[in-house]
Amino acid sequence: MLLFCGSIFGQMYNPVKWSTAVEKISEKEYLLKAEATIQAGWHLYGQYIEEGGPSPTAFAFKKKNFELLGKTTEEKGHEVVDKIFDMKIKYFEDKALFTQKIKFTSDAVSNIAAEVEFMVCDDSNCLPPSSEELVFKIPNAKNVASADETVTAKKETVAVKKDKIDPDKKNDSKGLLSIFIIAFLSGFAALLTPCVFPMIPMTVSYFTKQSKTKAAGIRNALIYGFSIVIIYVLLGSIVTAVFGADSLNALSTNVWFNIIFFVLLVVFASSFLGAFEIMLPNALANKVDSQADRGGLIGIFFMALALAIVSFSCTGPIVGTLLVEAASKGGIAPIVGMLGFSIAIALPFSLFAAFPGWLNALPKSGGWLNTVKVVLGFLELALAFKFLSNADLVLQLHWLEREVFLTIWIAVFGTLAFYLFGKITLPHDSPLNHISVGRLSLGLLVLSFTIYLIPGLFGAPLKLISGFPPPMHYSESPYGVGFSKNTGTANTESLPDGAAYGPQDIITFHDYDKGMEFAKKTGKPVLLDFTGYACVNCRKMEELVWSDPKVLGVLKNEIVLISLYVDDKKELPESEQYVSETTGKKIKTIGNKWSDLQIKTYKANAQPFYVIVDHKSANLTEPSAYNPDIENYYNWLNSGIKNFKK
Repeated sequence: MLLFCGSIFGQMYNPVKWSTAVEKISEKEYLLKAEATIQAGWHLYGQYIEEGGPSPTAFAFKKKNFELLGKTTEEKGHEVVDKIFDMKIKYFEDKALFTQKIKFTSDAVSNIAAEVEFMVCDDSNCLPPSSEELVFKIPNAKNVASADETVTAKKETVAVKKDKIDPDKKNDSKGLLSIFIIAFLSGFAALLTPCVFPMIPMTVSYFTKQSKTKAAGIRNALIYGFSIVIIYVLLGSIVTAVFGADSLNALSTNVWFNIIFFVLLVVFASSFLGAFEIMLPNALANKVDSQADRGGLIGIFFMALALAIVSFSCTGPIVGTLLVEAASKGGIAPIVGMLGFSIAIALPFSLFAAFPGWLNALPKSGGWLNTVKVVLGFLELALAFKFLSNADLVLQLHWLEREVFLTIWIAVFGTLAFYLFGKITLPHDSPLNHISVGRLSLGLLVLSFTIYLIPGLFGAPLKLISGFPPPMHYSESPYGVGFSKNTGTANTESLPDGAAYGPQDIITFHDYDKGMEFAKKTGKPVLLDFTGYACVNCRKMEELVWSDPKVLGVLKNEIVLISLYVDDKKELPESEQYVSETTGKKIKTIGNKWSDLQIKTYKANAQPFYVIVDHKSANLTEPSAYNPDIENYYNWLNSGIKNFKK
């Protein structure tokens, strides 16, 4: 989304309104309630966020004759592992209720003062941390106490449960479509396993013998296929009903969810590789099979159920994996996944039952069916480590960093390549005198993929599998093997006074005056970067836009970057603290200072916010906000530089 002056510039955002209420519990105990009403499209962060993340909401109660009972509590909200910060983050939309239980040690006062500090973001902007005074009016109080003692809510880590900060209906639709397509393809893969493929001619034989006319055969075949769909969709519905749509969505970044399903997928993979078979009880299969002999609609349905049970040793791991993936998406995803899977299973059975002559075109059963099963086992084993990686990222243990993850994948896919070339055999494989062209081609493809992974151990980005391995910075060597932030080829020159290496190793200044002084000395224009340590979209711009070679070349060579962090908590010296002419608030920190500069000069308070200025701080072009369009951002930079040279 591209934002220019007509949309945010000249606007001041105040998307959160606070209100207070008090509930009497007893003569001495009261419950203080602070409710935030949040403007649509914005979200407010929770109280308990680790260091290095967005600024959490924090309450400071000014008290004298009462004590806090426990911590300030908050509603459930939404919890995620943010991909930018790699940590647990909780946020609220629309409304957020915070409560604090207190107990008076003497007579109750008529009101209690407090201060809340908070931070809000939307899809494109993050506002700097803000604070607001709150007053809680105590009913039937006798005295008024002075507010001279402050107790700040303690920050601590809480469990994480949800997967996305800014849910978007279009993205949800795309997500469900992708689940359906993956499930549909998985259904076709299940067809090519030794438990399912041989069932096709047996099923066709049943319908051709039972149906007196061709029309009856087609009708029964369609009912059979529809029954298969109902059985699997019912399974997805049960999973959704048992866990709840919202609860399923909450599992995706839960540590125990990821660890349990890592183990589960390893078990599934071992089954496919031939270590054992996952079977449902024989008594259940026999009972269902006996019902299939009843004939009519009920008999056809139980025949479909018999197919699902008998083929479970092959379809179970695939169905289980699909449900795991769908559960991590939440909502009706398990139902959509089972719909796609069941349609793929049902189509061939229905079509061949309706048109039995097509059977002649099917390949004969043989050892190739087990090969399909083994390949699926290797894929499930590789996928299992994605779940283990999620758990490691949440806990920040750094046990499964990028290099270790890629090493495991190289080993898994390398072994798969050797298997496809016939160099490795597994328990249920048939003797292999030669390999087919198809198997050789698949082996070469897997080998090529394995070789592609190897440079990732030395710092290559591996864009083809972006999102699967841990991010680049979650690595033993984030700058590549043998390189560090200060040893790369671009970092051999000495740094100017007051400068540091910033994003993409761009020389940047955090002090406005020193940056301006360097710009005058070098004769370059200045890019003011109003940013924040907790600004998600700032990181997106730095990682996705600033990393582009032509944009990076401009930022490193043709302009002086001054990054002003509006959430910098370092306190200003007492002599430099002041009261803002614009907001009337006391400017106590470096972050307050830069935020006030942005508000006062540019009438905006959202980040990221970029301004190109000359040596007299005059604008050289219209400011820019979050702009993921690389070409547009590059042209914007060049227009400012050209205006500077005029």
